[in-house]
Amino acid sequence: MGDWSYMSSLLDKVQSHSTVIGKIWMSVLFLFRIFVLGAAADKVWGDEVSEFYCDSLEPGCEHACYNWMFPMSYIHYWVLQIIFVSTPTLVYLGHAVHTIHKDKRRTEKLCDSTSGTVLKKPKYTDDRGKVKITGVLFCTYMTQLVFKILLEVGFTVAQFYIFGPVIMVAHFHCTMSPPCARHSGALCYISRPTEKTIFVFFMLVVSGVSVLLNILEIIYLICKKSRDTRKQRQAQQYMLSSQQGPSHPGWGGMSKQYGGVPMLPLPTAALTGLRSDDQHMESVSKEKDT
Repeated sequence: MGDWSYMSSLLDKVQSHSTVIGKIWMSVLFLFRIFVLGAAADKVWGDEVSEFYCDSLEPGCEHACYNWMFPMSYIHYWVLQIIFVSTPTLVYLGHAVHTIHKDKRRTEKLCDSTSGTVLKKPKYTDDRGKVKITGVLFCTYMTQLVFKILLEVGFTVAQFYIFGPVIMVAHFHCTMSPPCARHSGALCYISRPTEKTIFVFFMLVVSGVSVLLNILEIIYLICKKSRDTRKQRQAQQYMLSSQQGPSHPGWGGMSKQYGGVPMLPLPTAALTGLRSDDQHMESVSKEKDT
């Protein structure tokens, strides 16, 4: 197998730009795909050509039967699947790095040079520097999840279309004519069919787990988005209610008489002054009557 270090280093950077479920998906990709292919694939499938045998002396019959049974190497197919499935994640990583860099530059421009205070907080990172999947990053992240699901399902269906049944048979009758015999054909044998069948099942299960994790991540992001939207709406309603202030029940009816203009209550000193003036006027009217 080739060197996966460069691709692994790129995918490792996605850890800081993804959710918890995305990190689990990345661990599944590293451990159960890249690591297994690099460690065990050559030992399991290394003899698929050398140990393939057909009981025919016809020139080219054995090669024709092998190409008929294995149109493409399983190892090469799985490597191609890993590269295609990882591509949307790498595209999201590049877009996230570019967006966060632009957001930091915009924040630095809005920073007050005299006091050093930040006039506007970064949109895509929090106070601890953790990436927030919101805005355009949310759309990009959801898009790459959908593409990964489509690619996983597409490669799984194509595997059945290219290689046929999952179970690897120990021998099969090849009737490729020419170059094999026109009527009798050839009986061909595959080495270690049980071990290869288990390996094929394992890779299909890992592909199904990856699809399930991507679906769960989409559901998680949608629920988190709706919860954050609801909290933001409640916070806005609370701010609006606090800005309006408590209303005095005694002034509610009077404000309606003046075209809806709120009537502010007078201070206590003014009220006592008005009461003393009313008492003085009452005393003067009583003296006049007497």
